Amino acid sequence: MEKENTFYKEFEVFSKRTPTSPFQHQFCLLAPNEDIAMVMAQENFMRREPVADIWIVNREDIRSLGPDEKNTISRLDNKDYRTTKGYGYLRKKWRQYEQKMLDEKEILSWGGDKK
Repeated sequence: MEKENTFYKEFEVFSKRTPTSPFQHQFCLLAPNEDIAMVMAQENFMRREPVADIWIVNREDIRSLGPDEKNTISRLDNKDYRTTKGYGYLRKKWRQYEQKMLDEKEILSWGGDKK
């Protein structure tokens, strides 16, 4: 696949609302260079919402997984041991254990009535 030689490049815009919040993807824009893309992002986005920081990323600089690499991800998805599906019986066991526990009333009742 040949890339077309165009004047405009696609840029992805990411921002975060506060200094401690994570970056979130906001939108894509067309601009001739990074400086114009930053100005356009500020004009289009910063006037609508409070923003602590903005990232402008050229889409050509973003690398995605190829078909062979996507196959390796599915292979790594066998992490059932991290889920708690297999522990459903514990609620019933815990309830049985709690019923066997002695409470204060039961212990005091052993003493009998002393008058």
